[in-house]
Amino acid sequence: MQIRLFLSFALVSGTALWAADSYTPLDVKTGQWETTMTMQSSGMPPIPPEVLDRLTPDQRAKMEASLKARGSQAPRTSTSKSCLKKEDLEKPLLFNKDQQTCKTTIISSSRSKVEVKIDCAQPPIQGNGSITVEALSAESVKITTHMATGDGTRSMNMNMSGTSKWLGPVCTEAK
Repeated sequence: MQIRLFLSFALVSGTALWAADSYTPLDVKTGQWETTMTMQSSGMPPIPPEVLDRLTPDQRAKMEASLKARGSQAPRTSTSKSCLKKEDLEKPLLFNKDQQTCKTTIISSSRSKVEVKIDCAQPPIQGNGSITVEALSAESVKITTHMATGDGTRSMNMNMSGTSKWLGPVCTEAK
């Protein structure tokens, strides 16, 4: 869930850090935006061995049952509001400040569309994905994301799609 929220906020509001690759900001209005994202996942996320080692057998069984149930759920949709500032638009997306575990590469960037590739490695876990953010107009954005992660034993795929719409030039606090 945290990844989904991060992506929906970061992609539209630009509140994340950005890669140094060639980047052209999207041609969208600043101000208050509302984002609706639908996420569907399959498989079981890899869990670092050091986390599993700290769990009792009962805790481990409950966690695995919960993750398995979550992986087979129907798509989940959420809506959030965020404030997009001019300085947010000027910075391209980066998922990891130090770039030691994830590398973000801008595949293409224009006033109407940004495509980003993500490759992460924190052995034994590997992951990769893609994000496309398309400005349909100055007041409407389409977001598509695919992420895959695995450790050789477990793997998980996550697909998200959504839209953002401009609500107005003045930002208000999200409720």
